[in-house]
Amino acid sequence: MKRNRNLPRTGSALIVVGCILALCSCAGSPDSADNAADMQTSGQSSQITEQQQTPEQQEQTAQTQEPTEYDTAGEKEEDLMAAFENLTLTQSYKGFEDANPLMTQRFGADPYALVYGDRVYIYMTADVFEYDGTAKLKENTYGRINQINVISTDDMVNFTDHGSIHAASVSGSAKWARNSWAPAAAWKEIDGKPQFFLYFADAGGGIGVLQADSPTGPFYDPLGKALISRDTPECADVLWLFDPAVLMDDDGRAYIYFGGGVPEGHVADPGTARVAELGEDMISIVGEPRRLDVPYLFEDSGIHKAGDKYYYTYCTNWQVDEAGTEKYGFHNAEIVSMVSDNPMGPFAFKEIILRNPGSVFGLYGNNHHCVFQFRDRWYITYHTRVLEQAMGIEQGYRSTHIDEFTMQEDGTIGIIEQTLKGREQLKYVDAYAENRAASFSVTGGVDTTAADSASKSCGSGNMALTDIQNGDFIKVTGVDFGAVSPSSLQMTVRSRTGEHAKGAVYAVTDSPDGEVLSCLPIEDVADGDAFTPCTAQLTGKATGVHDLYYIFSGQGYEVESWKFVK
Repeated sequence: MKRNRNLPRTGSALIVVGCILALCSCAGSPDSADNAADMQTSGQSSQITEQQQTPEQQEQTAQTQEPTEYDTAGEKEEDLMAAFENLTLTQSYKGFEDANPLMTQRFGADPYALVYGDRVYIYMTADVFEYDGTAKLKENTYGRINQINVISTDDMVNFTDHGSIHAASVSGSAKWARNSWAPAAAWKEIDGKPQFFLYFADAGGGIGVLQADSPTGPFYDPLGKALISRDTPECADVLWLFDPAVLMDDDGRAYIYFGGGVPEGHVADPGTARVAELGEDMISIVGEPRRLDVPYLFEDSGIHKAGDKYYYTYCTNWQVDEAGTEKYGFHNAEIVSMVSDNPMGPFAFKEIILRNPGSVFGLYGNNHHCVFQFRDRWYITYHTRVLEQAMGIEQGYRSTHIDEFTMQEDGTIGIIEQTLKGREQLKYVDAYAENRAASFSVTGGVDTTAADSASKSCGSGNMALTDIQNGDFIKVTGVDFGAVSPSSLQMTVRSRTGEHAKGAVYAVTDSPDGEVLSCLPIEDVADGDAFTPCTAQLTGKATGVHDLYYIFSGQGYEVESWKFVK
């Protein structure tokens, strides 16, 4: 396996495609010379592109597809390995062993964590590229953001891409809002069933709420207007009505924290933070919001509870003076913590918990976070400019990290270490379960798209791998094959709209240069929404726990799921 050191796609692996298809012996496929001729790519860059508007909802094809099975065990092993060795790997925007950033197929900022069942869901502002009149990429103004990206994990290393929630604008659920910034999420059982609530900021002018029966949607707007606006009592003089955070307390009551901005002459005491109790329906306010006295506030309200104490966390402003540093110890744009015995405050200053990521990774910027607990471990999620730095653009487009920390018995956190390595894997992936292909720890080149009609209409839900080209790959960390090696690999695949699917998928263990378990040909697969199950016999063996790489050749196809069969 060759390594591509240049991030843009080069198309240099095209010469091996015909060889690969011939070796995989797809039934009914054209001859290898025709295959090779058809495998031309446009040389498209692997940089992130804006998600296109989805088509109108269509009825999903109900036709049952019979599995297409291929047997490659009889092929000459040396020929198969020669083809594999000549395939050029698309380089990822993160290291093979790095867990941060969480995803590189899209940007994600202002992350917020929601723990539900055995998974944690991360909701993020969906930064999108902005261009000037000459089609030159320009600095991120956040003005075109109207979607919320959502991913989830049950092991803290492999993350499932659930797409982009169409939150605001005429194409979103909240048509009264232009933007959807800095989401916060909560869930509550109402009338015997779980309900999920997604709070977001319409730029700095108000806070809306969406509701759904699932953490990935589809979401709808239950109010048709802002939950919190300039007309809300005690909010008219808040410069920035944004950056919500929600606390679900042990007694079932819920609270929302929001606000920000620095009025002229009030650097040390901006007075723009607010807290309010949410109604039992989670879409109304009880009483009037209350002002919180927060020193050197800029933005980014956060809230968590540890023991019987409440911790309000926030980002300091960019005008911290010597007096502020001498009194509190913090500097510009750092995450700090305050503590109280009451969720409505008042809060007293406690400590600094996160330096500005620019001090660690370079490229300073706004600092946004969320502290959460999952499987009895404490984590902080925050954004950096690491992804755009790897892409060489440096225009304020942000990506999400998570790092673990130890919570002391007295609630002290200390300054959290920011890393690329990330977190320990909490559980292994079952090789024999049906696993979504859009769930991985590292990727190179591929993107994701809606896998069904429901996800097409709302932007989020079940996703499939798309935009596959030669040498693209995904890595799934920590796959458990058990004590006996499987006999075959099955994937569900369809043709990309308007294209003819041709190619192959290599399953490789432990590294891109590792043992090839199987070569699964892609040929004669379904068009439209339906996916075809394709099966290939294994040419290698795997027992125990391994990292698994799926390396793709060809193009014109999309992958929904995979599993091994004993």
